Amino acid sequence: QVQLVESGGGLVQAGGSLRLSCTASGFTFSLYAMRWYRQALGKERELVAFITSAGGSTNYADSVKGRFTISRDNAKNTVYLQMNSLKPEDTAVYYCNANRGVFMDYWGKGTLVTVSS
Repeated sequence: QVQLVESGGGLVQAGGSLRLSCTASGFTFSLYAMRWYRQALGKERELVAFITSAGGSTNYADSVKGRFTISRDNAKNTVYLQMNSLKPEDTAVYYCNANRGVFMDYWGKGTLVTVSS
């Protein structure tokens, strides 16, 4: 059974930091590129960060570049999102996604991040 379980969300003041984790099971994690998405209330889901299967390449949305860092530990089947200098506009539900093609696309249930001003 495929599972992606996010954790680490919570309430933080503007300027603070959080580290999200997403632990995978039920598939060969090391073969999948991983992404973090977020969806704010009333807005569409947006891609935040991407990392290749081996972790050799990353990419970020312009809105988080320089503040967020995606990383992975394939031995632990876990992908991380380190979020620094958080802003109120970072408030959203954050989802992790594992993808290896159209038919191999898995999602977690999300973790809520709330940044107070």
